[in-house]
Amino acid sequence: PVIPCVVSEWSVWSGCAEPCKTTYRIRRRHVIQEPRNGGEACPPLEERAGCVEYWTQQGTECKQSLIPALITTGGFGKARKKRSAADGNERAGYCVEFQLVAITPGCLQSQHSYTHWMQYLREGHTVCVECQHPALDSKSLHCYGDGSGSKKNQLLHWQAVGNPHCKGTWKRIRQLDACSCPSVHSFLFI
Repeated sequence: PVIPCVVSEWSVWSGCAEPCKTTYRIRRRHVIQEPRNGGEACPPLEERAGCVEYWTQQGTECKQSLIPALITTGGFGKARKKRSAADGNERAGYCVEFQLVAITPGCLQSQHSYTHWMQYLREGHTVCVECQHPALDSKSLHCYGDGSGSKKNQLLHWQAVGNPHCKGTWKRIRQLDACSCPSVHSFLFI
């Protein structure tokens, strides 16, 4: 008989590969049953996603500022909120709407599964970016790169975490204290 590949559930996401840098995290799954007799091949066994760790391995806060604003897919925020709630560090966040002005072609050229969210970045579109712990600075109560204090229509720079060739400019439209970002155009400050 034809026997398809069977894989396990995904592991939990690892921590960031290096602290205080824009880097990646990994999750894996393993093969439970190899395909036989022309059965369906196994899917990828590893996924990577961009991340930034704000604390060193010794537990001290990173001192460097990350330039420009760093964003990732809004889906990463669900896992982040679960971890924050578990350790009691949850602080109220907020969202900022931006109009995308310019985007590099690198946003569409990446083929990795963890960069598929970048296809929703389009010039002229309005995007919603959430600021939540731990990107929410405990002193200023802002995320770096959120555009607070910028002049009206000032061009601000952003970069997608996970693909150094995906970056661009945007204009801040407004800040929202209650986040209700649409899922497709929803992103997260890292």
